[in-house]
Amino acid sequence: MAATTEEVPIGRTGGSPGPGVPWRVKLRNDSRLAAILFLLPAVLILVGLLGYPLVLGVWLSLTNETLAESGQFVGLSNFTYLVQDPVFRTAVFNTVLYTVVSIFFKYILGMALALLLNRKLRFKGLLRAVFLLPWVVPTVLSAIAWWWIFDSQFSILSWIGIHMGLIHHNINFLGSPWNARWSVIAVDIWRGTPFFAISLLAGLQTVPKSLHEAADMDGATSWQRFRHVTLPMLSGITAIVVTFSAIFTFSDFSLVYSITRGGPNNATHLLATLAYQEAIQGGNLSEGAAIAMFIVPVLFAVTLLTYFKVSRRKW
Repeated sequence: MAATTEEVPIGRTGGSPGPGVPWRVKLRNDSRLAAILFLLPAVLILVGLLGYPLVLGVWLSLTNETLAESGQFVGLSNFTYLVQDPVFRTAVFNTVLYTVVSIFFKYILGMALALLLNRKLRFKGLLRAVFLLPWVVPTVLSAIAWWWIFDSQFSILSWIGIHMGLIHHNINFLGSPWNARWSVIAVDIWRGTPFFAISLLAGLQTVPKSLHEAADMDGATSWQRFRHVTLPMLSGITAIVVTFSAIFTFSDFSLVYSITRGGPNNATHLLATLAYQEAIQGGNLSEGAAIAMFIVPVLFAVTLLTYFKVSRRKW
């Protein structure tokens, strides 16, 4: 009686291809190997575009290298100097103030716009497109427009205020430290609010209507429905949106640099703009890299915090 052979399943169903099986068959039947091979080009690109500059920045921050000549290893001397530098401390204060105030108002205004756009309105699609324009327009173009709006002599804001009797002379928006700080913060709020609004609107449309109907039957007011139903259901999307906004705002460069160049008298410098000024304009690569290194742990901590909070659903 002839012996029969039984085929052994390979790949996902158990077992693995034998040593004599062509690599194409191995790839077709081994999902893990296929996933690794498909992800490998993206990983190599990320390592090249992100990993190498990060390692180079860490090394430069530990040296005294400049654009004119190569440097030597100096350890933490650059960081010690920066901690004592008043301009750097001002940049740290500005960055924290810029990030916290901007995110707070972007969330409040974004939530208000999302609730408005979630209603049954005429021309809702057109309104969404209009509200999205500040976020879609290139940052440099909008910054130049706001630079003209804040002009000390021809500001339209000052002109409106004078003709309405609210003020008696032009406001020097960008000429004094605090006026300049609040001006760039206002522009960032204007630019970033649509991102919050559209993201929160997408979250609002996923909230089951049955929850609001149950709250209505229990006699809940509009505020109680919003406080105890809508906000908890938006906790996940809120965490993600706030994280992205914190990363982009804390490391922002183009908006502040386009409007104030860090002035007046270094009063509006953020960490990113100060690093650019020291490394590229000033030629001190090591000090600029050290300033930039202060951004990395903050962004890393914010990302990890959000990841663990969202994954454990503790929001």
